[in-house]
Amino acid sequence: MKKQRKKPQQKNQQVLNNEGLPETEDLTDMEDIPKNSKASAKRLMALLLKQKGALLIILLAAVVSNGLYAFTPIIMGKALDQLIQAISANGIGGGFEQLAEIVGLPLLLLAMAYLIGAAFSFLQEYTMASVGEKLALSLREKISEKITRLPLHYYDANETGEVLSRTTNDPDKIAEILKTGALQFANALCNLVFSIVIMFVLSPVMAVIIIATMSLSVFATKWISGKTLAIFYENQKVLGELNGKIEEYYTGNLIIKSFNQQEQVIKTERELSERQYQANKKSQFVIYAIYPAIRFLTQLSFVVTAIVGGIFAINGTMTIGTVQAFLQYVNQIADPITQSSYFINSMQAALASAERVFEFLDEPEEVPETSTPKQINQPEGAVAFEHVRFGYHPDELLMEDISFTVKPNEMVAIVGPTGAGKTTLVNLLMRFYELDGGTIKVDGIDIKDLTKSGLRRMVGMVLQDTWLFKGTIAENIAYGKMDATREEIIQVAKAARCDHFIRTLSEGYETVISNEEGTVSQGQMQLLTIARAMLANPALMILDEATSSVDTKTELQVQKAMLSSMKGKTSFVIAHRLSTIKSADLILVMKNGTIVEKGTHQELLAADTFYAELYNSQFNNLTG
Repeated sequence: MKKQRKKPQQKNQQVLNNEGLPETEDLTDMEDIPKNSKASAKRLMALLLKQKGALLIILLAAVVSNGLYAFTPIIMGKALDQLIQAISANGIGGGFEQLAEIVGLPLLLLAMAYLIGAAFSFLQEYTMASVGEKLALSLREKISEKITRLPLHYYDANETGEVLSRTTNDPDKIAEILKTGALQFANALCNLVFSIVIMFVLSPVMAVIIIATMSLSVFATKWISGKTLAIFYENQKVLGELNGKIEEYYTGNLIIKSFNQQEQVIKTERELSERQYQANKKSQFVIYAIYPAIRFLTQLSFVVTAIVGGIFAINGTMTIGTVQAFLQYVNQIADPITQSSYFINSMQAALASAERVFEFLDEPEEVPETSTPKQINQPEGAVAFEHVRFGYHPDELLMEDISFTVKPNEMVAIVGPTGAGKTTLVNLLMRFYELDGGTIKVDGIDIKDLTKSGLRRMVGMVLQDTWLFKGTIAENIAYGKMDATREEIIQVAKAARCDHFIRTLSEGYETVISNEEGTVSQGQMQLLTIARAMLANPALMILDEATSSVDTKTELQVQKAMLSSMKGKTSFVIAHRLSTIKSADLILVMKNGTIVEKGTHQELLAADTFYAELYNSQFNNLTG
């Protein structure tokens, strides 16, 4: 398939330097940073608001726990003032009983405040963990649904590793940051509000002084957060590239070793790993290095408060207990500001990941199904291409005027050099791609008037590139007919000449296989895919060089089975060995996306045709 497909230029394509390694991209490139973080934040908030009940519980718990925490400095300040007054009036004597009478009630109130606050904090954290995981689940569900609706050209234009990064790593990062950072931010906000209100009640002048000095850390936080967005986006982008290369090297391991490219692979992988290391180091530095910087600025407020409060206490305008309360409030405000700075910077990473996810979810989907679909209850298999036009790029057509008709039960062979458009032709019949013009009809009905699922139920397809899912052999054969009985599975396995080797396996039809394991050979995998297509018993069969992976002897056996199974069906056969299609009712010869010749084997050989040239060149190669 990939040979005939002219792929669009890949997104995020790497630029190679003279050594064949990816160039490190400049972080200032506007294409590497989120284009609309505000829109991503709104969409993320809309998803969160679907859990309003849980968010209300989190907010209520934050108000209660932080409200109680905000009142603890006042309680301690009152206790300190009472203790000072008692010492001033009665001296140091009095013993434990007098001390308990003075500070007993404040200590009890403090214990109750801390215990109740801790209980609500636990409720808050437990609920927030659920919110984060449900958000990740909702994103994965949307991604899973989106994957089934994306057209094939999206996967042509994007590397598998990049898609996997957007669909796995990015949702996890969003959920993790929300579970930790958002919780800290909610607590910080409540703590700030309560503390500032109480400070203004106690002493407006002192409150203004503290807020003025602490505003330095606020402005510093805002300035730093504005510089971090590109760093976080670059980190996620490089991680996607690294995943893509790892997936490519893993699947192509045999080719790498065959051509002795291990050292080059290691070199390239090290370069990408170094890029990811540097990008991740920068993002982690921005997240965690800001904490001590903001902490230093907030401690300046502590010093100013102590000095000013001491002056007020000496002048008698403020009690020592109130000064102590203000010093506690400086710390209580400093922590929320630091946590807010951490959350704001972490949120940049979440927004970078969110935009990557939303970009994936916003990709153009397949053309919607018709609202009034037609049905073909008893398909006969007549196919007609009428002035079909198609191109992978709108401004670069591959096919400009393709027309031919196929009667029911006919065998159509499609031949031509690599890149001629053979696989594209049958992909259009399957409606994997949409036409740029013309129509394709099955039994006289335009395929656009059929549902895609209804159309594809009528077609069985065996590709050159075999693919088996992880599962038993019986499950893989029955993939096109999940309710097939064991007898039906064995029957088509015998017809596809794979029953014998299946029975030689230790578990027989219950042997677990996958596309990447070596339990069965490539040729045996092809036989299983043929059996899978035969079991579906479709009205149309498409064989895209289906026997290219089997030896000549097995190919002859499979062709006999296929000829038997194709009786009463219309079949399209893409063949690279022209000697196998002599019995075809119609041969379509393609070149550069166009059908240049039509006819039977004898008709095309009798004339001075491109087909005759192809056939004779293969025959001479075999006899030479």
